[in-house]
Amino acid sequence: MKKSIQVSLVAVFAALHVVLYLISYGLPWRNWGVYIEALEGIILGPYVGFFSALLGSIIARAAVFDAFWMFGIVAEPLAVLAAGLLAKGKWKPVLLAYLAMLIAYFVNPYGRALPVWTILDILLVPFLIYPAARTGKKWLGIGAERTWAPLILISLVCIVIDSLVRVFLLVPVGLHTLFFSSFEELESAFVFAAGYSYVEDVIAPLVSLVVGVPLLAAISKLKIVEHEKPSAKPV
Repeated sequence: MKKSIQVSLVAVFAALHVVLYLISYGLPWRNWGVYIEALEGIILGPYVGFFSALLGSIIARAAVFDAFWMFGIVAEPLAVLAAGLLAKGKWKPVLLAYLAMLIAYFVNPYGRALPVWTILDILLVPFLIYPAARTGKKWLGIGAERTWAPLILISLVCIVIDSLVRVFLLVPVGLHTLFFSSFEELESAFVFAAGYSYVEDVIAPLVSLVVGVPLLAAISKLKIVEHEKPSAKPV
């Protein structure tokens, strides 16, 4: 990708993070910037995408302060990084990081005490990481006719990784002590947020399909992004 185009795309995606954060501020959902994470990682790649999401997340929280600012600033760039790696077929670092956070959650006494049904999507996604990487590596670089498959998988994995990072910060890292005075308060908020999280698991892949398929088709035709040639075995 040409540097000028890369800089322009970084500016566009960073601005989208800011705008989507501002228009969704105050709603009981994660900010709407999470819905572009998968496309951001696929288009910009893991590392440039990470920088773009980090830049946009910081600017958004600087524009309008949020007491939970640290969750988005950490979770959004890491989810974009994961999406970019999966699009290149690199599943091992994503899976290792995922399992490390998940194990840390269950090692924590609060993690073991919180209802398991609230993280069923988090427990499912480790089994989808390898298929997401395989389809991403195989199909994203060869045209738009099959982009729906990797888009669905990568978007689902990506939105759940965003959730897991927030959960990791809240429970194992201990940020819950900043916002909740007791386990009962934490559990009540956790259960309340879980319902919205499951709805977002559906919305994110749908947004990627509606926006991503035509967008990636246009990018493919214009040859804005150069994809690596598909390989048989993702690493």
